[in-house]
Amino acid sequence: MGRIRTIFFILSAASLAACGRSPDQSAAASTETPVAETVKTSSPTFAAVDAARLSKAADDLDNWLSYGRTYAEQRYSPLDQINDENIDELGLAWAVELDTNRGQEATPIIVDGVMYVSTAWSKVMALDAATGEVLWKFDPENIGAKAAHACCDVVNRGVAVWNGKVYVGTIDGRLIALDAATGSKVWEAVTVDQEKPYTITMAPRAVKGKIIIGNSGAEMGVRGYVSAYDAETGDLVWRFYTVPGNPADGPDGAASDKALADLALPTWHGEWWTLGGGGTVWDSVVYDEEFDQLLVGVGNGAPWNHEYRSDGKGDNLFLSSILALDPDTGAYKWHYQANPGETWDYTNTQQITLADLEIDGETRKVLMQAPKNGFFYVIDRQNGKLISAEAYVYQNWAARIDLDTGRPIEKPNARYIDGPQMVLPGGIGGHAWHPMSYNPGTGLVYIPAMTVPLVYERNDGYEIHYGRWNTGVTFTDPPETPELTGDLAARRAQMRAMQKGYLIAWDPVAQAPRWTVERDWPWNGGTLATGGNLVFQGLPNGEFEARAADDGKLLWSFQSHRGIIAGPATYRVDGEQYVAVLGGYGGGPGMATPDANNKYIPPNGVIMAFKLNGEETLPIYEPVSRPAPAPSSETFTDAQVATGQEKYITFCMICHNGPTNPELDRTPYMRDAEAWRAIIIDGALEDNGMASFRDYMNAHEAEAIRAYVNTLARALAEKESNPE
Repeated sequence: MGRIRTIFFILSAASLAACGRSPDQSAAASTETPVAETVKTSSPTFAAVDAARLSKAADDLDNWLSYGRTYAEQRYSPLDQINDENIDELGLAWAVELDTNRGQEATPIIVDGVMYVSTAWSKVMALDAATGEVLWKFDPENIGAKAAHACCDVVNRGVAVWNGKVYVGTIDGRLIALDAATGSKVWEAVTVDQEKPYTITMAPRAVKGKIIIGNSGAEMGVRGYVSAYDAETGDLVWRFYTVPGNPADGPDGAASDKALADLALPTWHGEWWTLGGGGTVWDSVVYDEEFDQLLVGVGNGAPWNHEYRSDGKGDNLFLSSILALDPDTGAYKWHYQANPGETWDYTNTQQITLADLEIDGETRKVLMQAPKNGFFYVIDRQNGKLISAEAYVYQNWAARIDLDTGRPIEKPNARYIDGPQMVLPGGIGGHAWHPMSYNPGTGLVYIPAMTVPLVYERNDGYEIHYGRWNTGVTFTDPPETPELTGDLAARRAQMRAMQKGYLIAWDPVAQAPRWTVERDWPWNGGTLATGGNLVFQGLPNGEFEARAADDGKLLWSFQSHRGIIAGPATYRVDGEQYVAVLGGYGGGPGMATPDANNKYIPPNGVIMAFKLNGEETLPIYEPVSRPAPAPSSETFTDAQVATGQEKYITFCMICHNGPTNPELDRTPYMRDAEAWRAIIIDGALEDNGMASFRDYMNAHEAEAIRAYVNTLARALAEKESNPE
């Protein structure tokens, strides 16, 4: 049992899933917010944003008009009323408690004194940005069971605004337009086949009268694509698939047909289409106005293991790539692939940032990205040619990136073909979805980075579980490596010690760090850079920090009692600058990472806004203890426990090993066979997000899981009654 916990602590940093609402908090709260009625018009005096205004967003200091503030997505504001000299006067201006303790990942949008923000379960709120007064709420009433298809919690990263409307993608695959004045629904489009394990967690982007949206679910077994919808009507304008479909089905009749036929199809082998191939566009989409192109980050393959996905052959375009598309038609322009034949869950869905950089005495129009694989890429965005790529965190899978070919020079056994291999970064990446920021004044990119190793081994018993995690990888104990020596216990300890988090101030021209802050945990919140020589970042321990942008010195912090992983935003109302951020620890780490030191249920999330001389305080945090383990006195057979352990590891542990979802070794349902079956097989809690697993196991196997969970609970009870 100890080995399982140890291995999964390593694995959870790479896989990270979320499966259900916490029934004691989220489910009850969800009924309190009514769904707005459908209407046919919108109010353009609210969210009065059009192409001209977005084009000039960099000069609009009062507002934060899109996910990364401007089309360039630098997450930098020149506002300097709050600065490195008066930051100690920063205080809480207002706070609004949310209705769930699930993960909060959204960056607020602020337009003319109104804040529009999405929260967990794809809900949307509008607030007075100066006071926090709630103006309206919208609940999309998701299909609750779709939570089981969300790899990394029922999070939502934000909304888009355009011509009096607010747009949100939902966890069950819809794109919804709301009236910005009332929160009433204007239109709704189902963007995915809801019978398949697709989800949406990304923030839509508004570009030239179209709303751009992708989807998630690669590991579950889907085929990725990005779509453009008419912002006024909700009609599909174009769609670009990122991987080929079954050749026997012929062309899709989509914008991607020619690029897939000419470029991608020859790079795929075997029967990849049976699991969709992956390649989901689940986060980064940027409009490059200067070249009139969309830059789209594409994710990992399905399954992860290239040997199973494509018979170990071919580059598998357009996985792990940046695609440039025509925003009007979706037509292919160019691509850059960071990891040909991707096999580690290395994605290029991480934030894409646009900038003009002076390189070798020449101004280059570039895109910058710090994707999962640990290298920082500077790419000519006119043609997709690689300019430079250096490791921003320690990595051991590649000797270098060849600047002539743009391809990595992989190290021996990086693909774990000849036995297990400890790889850095592991699947969680050197940088995940958490937004980075770029300050043109300092010339630095502020990266919330991580070092999280993972031991990969080919899974010789791999079976496809459509709709559940499909990796084709066994995650095992660390072998001896140059980094890991000694006996197994020593190697495990060394591997755990490698798990670190960093705030890195990266010079993209020199391709080197200017300064680094190291942390004892891997998870980091997104960053915000301002003209006041400040970098703001939230932390999973509840701190919201401000550091000096030039040297990294800690200047200010605020304890929110809620882990913060979202990206902050700053804005101005009536001449007064505010900094806002959502608190709410969840996402992958909150679902799947054990936290033996935390004895309490995480509190509900909160939206916080700060200003100089703010005098508000958060409500006193009253911690609620987790339930004590209360195992049944029943006797179970060794065979039951063994079967239960296998099914638990395969289907349960990825969602129920962290502090946010109910931990199964603490649930009272383990004592009641009938209730257990009603939940696992009959789907009694589907509306709360706990899907039925009837398609993956029978009642006897579900009962075997109950047997195993009871053994876990007994061990936990013994440990807590006799602490070391």
